[in-house]
Amino acid sequence: MLSKPLTSTVRSASPEATRILVVNALPNILCSMHSLLRKRGYRVNTIQSGTQALFQLQHYPPDLLLLNINTSDIDGYEVTRRIRRNPELPFFPIMLIADHNHISVVRGLALGADAVIHPTIKKRELFARILAMLRLKYYIDGQVRINHQHEEFIASLTHDLRTPLIAADHVLHLLRRGAFGKTLPEMRDSLEQVVQSNHTLLEMVDALLEIYQYEAGCKDLHFHNINLWEVGQSVVRELSLLALNKGLTLNLNLIGDTDETSLWLRGDRLELRRLLTNLIGNAIRYTDTGSVEIRLQRLICDSENDSIILEVEDTGIGIAPAEQEFLFDRFRQGNHQRRGNGLGLYLSRQIVEAHHGTIRVKSEVGRGSLFIVRFNLLHE
Repeated sequence: MLSKPLTSTVRSASPEATRILVVNALPNILCSMHSLLRKRGYRVNTIQSGTQALFQLQHYPPDLLLLNINTSDIDGYEVTRRIRRNPELPFFPIMLIADHNHISVVRGLALGADAVIHPTIKKRELFARILAMLRLKYYIDGQVRINHQHEEFIASLTHDLRTPLIAADHVLHLLRRGAFGKTLPEMRDSLEQVVQSNHTLLEMVDALLEIYQYEAGCKDLHFHNINLWEVGQSVVRELSLLALNKGLTLNLNLIGDTDETSLWLRGDRLELRRLLTNLIGNAIRYTDTGSVEIRLQRLICDSENDSIILEVEDTGIGIAPAEQEFLFDRFRQGNHQRRGNGLGLYLSRQIVEAHHGTIRVKSEVGRGSLFIVRFNLLHE
C-alpha cells in the first residue's frame, strides 16, 4: 500500500473532472469567464458575492478558485485571508484577479493566493496558469493521501505490536521472579537487559499511539478541574526512587508567594501526569550529578489574563543550541549517547498545546537544561 508511486495517487487534471468557482462582481466578465471555461470542458460555478462564496466553499470546496478582488460585498483580499485562516477547508489554489502591479501581487500572495493574474490576461496564458495550479492541487492531494496512509499504517502497526509486547513483558517478569524455576546467575544480567529492551519498545509503541491520536485529531481528552501541585507531588513520589538511585536531589517547590491552592486548571489528569513524567524523567535520565528542580507558579497579569508556569530544571549534560531548534520535533534526538526514542518531548508539546499552553527550553552544554511550560488559563 505504501510503496505505490505518487503518480498513481494523483488524479488526472482533466477538465471534465475539475470544478472551478469564479467569483466576480461584474456580470459581463462573470458570464464571459463562465463561457470560456465551459468551452474547455471545466465544470464552472459563478458567484458575485464574497460572502456567498465563503459559504459555498465551506460546504462544496472546488478544485480551483478564480477570485476577483472586486466582489459585491467583501473584497477578494479579505475572502482570501478568511479561506487561508480556516483550518477546516481543504487546500485548493486561489488565482486572484487584480491589476498586475507590485502592490496587488505582494498583497495577494502574502494573504495566501497562489497566483495573481491581470483581468485582461490572454486565453492561452490563462489556461496554462490554470493547468499549473491544478497540478499543484493534485500533487498536494496526493501527498495528503500518502501522509494519511502512513499515519494509518503506523497506528495499525503499533496497535498490533502492543499485544505481543505486553505478553512478553508479563512472561519476562515471571521469569525474573522465578515463577518457572530458579534463574542461573549468569543469565540474570542478560534477562534484565531483555526486560529493559522490551519495556523500552512498549514505551515507544505507547508513545506512537498517543502521537497518532493527537495528530489525527481523535485523542479523547477528559477535562476537569485539576490541581497541578497535587499532580506534581504524585509524579515526584513515583520518580523519587529513580533519582535516589542516581544520587540526585529531586525537589518540588512553589515560586514566590504562590499558594498550592491557586494552581488549578482545566485539564486531563492522565495527560498532565504524562507530561510531568516525561519532563522529570528526562531530567533524571540526562543528569549524572546534582539535582532536578520542579517549580510551579501562578502568574497573574490582569483579571482576564493569568497563567500557571511549570519549570523543570536539571544540572545535567545540557543541549547544544543547534539541537534545541528541533528538540520538540518527532523522532529527533540529540547527539548524546543516552537511551531515548525521540518521541517524549514531541508528545509533551502535543499535550501542552492541547491544554492551551506553550513549552520552550533554555540549555547550555555541561550546565543543564530548563524546560518552561506556560498554561494560559481560560476564563469562562
